[in-house]
Amino acid sequence: MFERKQSILFFFALFCCTITANAQTSVTETFCEYKKHPGGIGLLQPYLSWILQGKARNTKQVAYEIAVAGDPGMKKTVWSSGRVNSDISAGVPYGGPALKADQVYYWKVRVWDNNGKPSPWSAVDHWQMGLLQQSDWKAKWIEPGYIEDSVLRPSPLFRKSFDAGKKIRKATAYITAHGLYEAFINGKRVGDAWLTPGWTSYNKRLQYQAYDVTGLLQQGNNQIGVALGSGWYRGVLAWSGNYGLYGKKLGLLLQINLQYADGTTATVVSDDTWKSSTGAVRFSEIYDGEINDARQEQAGWNTTGFNDDKWSGVQVNNIALDNIVATENEPVKQQEVLTPKKIFRTPKGELVVDFGQNLTGFVRLKVSGNAGDTIKMYHAEVLDKQGNFYTANLRAAKQLNAYILSGRGQESFEPHFTFQGFRYIMLEGLRSELRPEQLTAQVLYSGMNATGSFTTSDSLLNQLQHNIQWGQRGNFLDVPTDCPQRDERLGWTGDAQVFSRTAAYNRDVLNFFKKWLKDVAADQLPNGSVPFVIPNVLGKDAAGSTGWADCATIIPWHMWLLYGDQRILEEQYASMKAWVGYMEANSKNDLWAKGFHFGDWLFYRPDDDNDGRSAITDKYLISQCFYAGSVDILYKTAVLLKKEADASHYQSLANSIRAAFVKEYMTPSGRLVSGSQTAYVLALQFDMLPEGLRAAAAQRLADNVKDYDYHLTTGFLGTPYLCHVLSRFGYNDLAYTLLMQEGYPGWLYPVKMGATTIWERWDGIKPDSTFQTIGMNSFNHYAYGAIGDWMYRTLAGINSDDQLTGYRKIIIRPLVNGKRLNLSEKDTVAQKKILTEVNAALSTRYGKLTSHWKIESGKLHVWLEIPVNTTAEVHLPAGDPSAIAEAEKVPIQWQVSGGSTVKEVSTTLGSGTYHLILDRWNK
Repeated sequence: MFERKQSILFFFALFCCTITANAQTSVTETFCEYKKHPGGIGLLQPYLSWILQGKARNTKQVAYEIAVAGDPGMKKTVWSSGRVNSDISAGVPYGGPALKADQVYYWKVRVWDNNGKPSPWSAVDHWQMGLLQQSDWKAKWIEPGYIEDSVLRPSPLFRKSFDAGKKIRKATAYITAHGLYEAFINGKRVGDAWLTPGWTSYNKRLQYQAYDVTGLLQQGNNQIGVALGSGWYRGVLAWSGNYGLYGKKLGLLLQINLQYADGTTATVVSDDTWKSSTGAVRFSEIYDGEINDARQEQAGWNTTGFNDDKWSGVQVNNIALDNIVATENEPVKQQEVLTPKKIFRTPKGELVVDFGQNLTGFVRLKVSGNAGDTIKMYHAEVLDKQGNFYTANLRAAKQLNAYILSGRGQESFEPHFTFQGFRYIMLEGLRSELRPEQLTAQVLYSGMNATGSFTTSDSLLNQLQHNIQWGQRGNFLDVPTDCPQRDERLGWTGDAQVFSRTAAYNRDVLNFFKKWLKDVAADQLPNGSVPFVIPNVLGKDAAGSTGWADCATIIPWHMWLLYGDQRILEEQYASMKAWVGYMEANSKNDLWAKGFHFGDWLFYRPDDDNDGRSAITDKYLISQCFYAGSVDILYKTAVLLKKEADASHYQSLANSIRAAFVKEYMTPSGRLVSGSQTAYVLALQFDMLPEGLRAAAAQRLADNVKDYDYHLTTGFLGTPYLCHVLSRFGYNDLAYTLLMQEGYPGWLYPVKMGATTIWERWDGIKPDSTFQTIGMNSFNHYAYGAIGDWMYRTLAGINSDDQLTGYRKIIIRPLVNGKRLNLSEKDTVAQKKILTEVNAALSTRYGKLTSHWKIESGKLHVWLEIPVNTTAEVHLPAGDPSAIAEAEKVPIQWQVSGGSTVKEVSTTLGSGTYHLILDRWNK
């Protein structure tokens, strides 16, 4: 009988191998710089990537061939790689002759798989180069030729007519501005980007955008129109009231490169032939909103045939172009469109619209009325305890859009150069009843592709994930802002640092962070200190806080781990080294115990004074932990980049930093001078304690959590690592308990209070429905959403390997059936708080990765999807391999770990889909 079973398995395996040999691998998607057919590429060796598909399991690429041409028919060959024996399919650099500015390049790829079979060629894709050096720019900076209103500062309008006497084959517009711009050709909007050119450290790095405008132009007369807004360039920034931090005058730099059908070329540029005026936008600021007076709209100003005789000329400004750079990241775009959930009157009689979701963007309003009627639209995140409109937490930000009607029938209004953070709006000045169809909320955020999904059997946890994602959407608005509503909206470095890994599960954030990190380097002080906010609008004294400035090391390293693109470490290495050098220079006896630090910002401080003191963490203890963490990262980066001398220095320095920590902050038994959760979390996270004392420290951490009735007391710096540290040291159930707590403080408390995004404070709204201090109480503040990283990595078990990064090798180790530790037998919700299903997916550089488990009828079902050209190391909670069945009956060799205390089995799987069924598993 045994021999017969072996024969059946042999022939079944042979059959599977035959299927594998006959199945063909194909290239399904191609990317340049991880984008679909991008324009305006400024890199001389852009990275090419592709995703493979193959029905057979265990499919890997062993070789590739790339062809690049100057025409879509692929006849004018520019470069052919030939067959390259390599399994790399993400981030292959272009290796041909020097690329030319403004040129479109077409490319395709094919691969050979591990069965020796070549794939068909991919579909032909393309990218377009941007303007690569200053001499490629023929345009000049122009500014308004009229005297500006110094109070309201209406938005300038620019226009230029030109004649295209021949048939146009290709036209590309390159545009940037001092301020924000909105461009039109023949009355139609150029592109779908918003708030362009985005926010950078303008004096050092000002991005331009490239647009294919071929379809907007016509043979004969054409009209260009551009409107500008103050935006971040000259608008008021931060609570200090900085105005015109980068400049006091708005300006435009525009160039259109024309290629005619007969092979000739021409350019249309911003120069002294343009004209300027103002129109309907009478005032526009980031914090305060916009005033739009439709009576002053110059109808048709951006179309041909408009009479501009009364317009002013322009002033040409000979400004150097050495700060102009191509756009790397995805621009802000209008994303979701939300309709009103409810229109009602508050107890005060205010007319309020509820969109059901706290968001970042603006409201589009359609309305009719008399000329001169003024409609005022206020924005708020929450209602107060009585149900009235609440704006006290906005501080000085007005968030007010005012629309003055022209009286010409139905009119449509929306802001152009500002944005608001809100769930509710309040309207004043309407003459008639407001109907839902008159309003839509336009959601704005950077156009990063959605990559992750995470759902469970628990509705509150699903809402938490929803809130994490919407918190990211609302604050990833070209820079990672802290909040989108009050008079702040700044690129706080600490918030970005703690959230960066979670961000990479939800969205493809590599280009987003690459762009922002270059501004980190640009605004870094000469002594290496990193400002609190990037771009730095707070000045040179607002810099150097631990956990904030460490964004310079931590985020590049996270991006390397999660995307596998080594360039980010190469580009940021000098910045990383400078920040570590600052800490080193300001340390004495390897202790960094000086300077200002925010510490464990907004940690939970219980009302009881004694408990409050026990939750406080020494700020210099924190700084020493992050000092060691950044040095560790710099050491590993130096090894990776083959900088041997640096690697040796930083390895030695890390040892000295830890020795100094032990001497200064730890008793001989391993007790820390601060007994807080954050102190033990950071000491364990950054391996500050001798190895023999770590288990006892973890026990102290666990005891502390229990002492607070299974609640956390951590703030911005301790919270992201809390559950990870508990899981690492064997306290998975305690970490799970913290996550699933519904009371304050905890992640599900705001969910129970109706939150739709992550709050800045654990108790932004208190249990009695009153508010925390108005000085700092944002309801869209993503930092505490960093728990999403633990949810993906531990509950779903999706991890990238630290050696084969970017998910070339995948680690899957889900936490199944976590238990809440403080539930009594009488607790009627206990069963609901034990997860019976977690379903997570992630779009990686190699394709879709899925980890889905479900407990059903006493069995554990695990569904896995492993992308082609990757492998996955899978760990499951079973002590007996014979308890695991594979739905397709394919033999899988499992290895048992743990000896006599077996808790899991493991195996390595190649690409494919798997359905594993466990009859017996560790519950």
